[in-house]
This record gives sequence, C-alpha cells and structure tokens, in this order.
Amino acid sequence: MADKPVAIPGPDHPITVESNPARVVVTVGGRVLADTRQALTLREADYPPVQYIPRQDVDMDALERTEHHTHCPYKGEASYYSLPGGDARAANAVWTYETPHDAVSGIKEHLAFYPDRVVIEERPAG
Repeated sequence: MADKPVAIPGPDHPITVESNPARVVVTVGGRVLADTRQALTLREADYPPVQYIPRQDVDMDALERTEHHTHCPYKGEASYYSLPGGDARAANAVWTYETPHDAVSGIKEHLAFYPDRVVIEERPAG
C-alpha cells in the first residue's frame, strides 16, 4: 500500500487553529450533542471555519463510530461517527483526526460536525 501524501500548510494553503472565546453548543433534533467553552476554530485556505470540540465536551454515547475514513494531506486520516436518528444525513456527520499531522496537532482529541447536519451555535462567553 502506498504511503499517503503529507502536505505542509503555507501561503498557498494556510491553516490556523485558534481558541474560540465563545461557548459552542451543537444540537440535533433538540438534543445537545456538545457544549463547550474550549472549542478550537480551524481556518483552512478558502474553506469555511470549522469548530473542533474537545471530546470530553461531546456526548460520545450519542454517537456511533463508523468504518468510514478519509485522508487530508494537511491534517491526516479522519475517522467518522454517525448521529442519532439514523437517516442519510446522520451517517458520517462527525469526524475526528485521532493522530493529526504536526501542523494541526491541537485538534487531537477533538471532534467536528458537518454544519448542514446539526445546529452549531456560537454564544457569547459569560
């Protein structure tokens, strides 16, 4: 099996990971899946910002790990979870980089949710 490519963020493909000062709450069907004041905002090139939620602030019992994996040359191998509810939009709606590349090591032990499948609210801290 060939090694998967590894790319380093730079001027042509910038990536930043910063603490989000807001409280971030993720819900689906009115059920709270995540609630944190420790989210990280990952900004990558021209993509919309992504909120990465610490695993300890996610209701992991509500998620079902799947066999789906993808590879990003900048971040590494992503593993996926499905949401409660079981419809097509619930499948593989959550991802995590369990062994991210060094450039984005801060997202280890964090999960991200597709914003078209859940409600992600950023509320003022306080």
